[in-house]
Amino acid sequence: MSVGSYLKKHTEALVKDVGIEAACELTGKSKATLGRYYSDSDEHDDRFMPVDVVAQLESASRFPHVTAALADLRGITLSYDGERRNSSSSGVNHDVVALAQRFGILMAEYNQAIGDGKISVNEAKRLLRETLAIQQVLLEMKLNLEQEAG
Repeated sequence: MSVGSYLKKHTEALVKDVGIEAACELTGKSKATLGRYYSDSDEHDDRFMPVDVVAQLESASRFPHVTAALADLRGITLSYDGERRNSSSSGVNHDVVALAQRFGILMAEYNQAIGDGKISVNEAKRLLRETLAIQQVLLEMKLNLEQEAG
């Protein structure tokens, strides 16, 4: 998959996350214009969503689709916390329990996904969500360990 088609795929996911009508209202762009930004037809190969439009839509979306795609293209891992918790964990012991629980969930998702011998796109997305949740727990554990050591 080319870089352009990869970005267009994530641009489409962003628009669909927000909803086409809401995206039009939020950005002041028409359905046709938004559609051109993620169209895979040859005539729209060089058309991409402007960064200010991406920012507007990502502020209303459940996930920063285009930002995550750009980071992925550079080999950067982003940590996205959709819960936006205001409180941190209760310490390392809590983190260890949370890590074990999350790992159990990941393994259950994997077992279910691999049951038919192939991991579908939706199954891969669920596995990715659990992997990111584990990453968040590990980050909290690291911060707690640094605090206890410091």
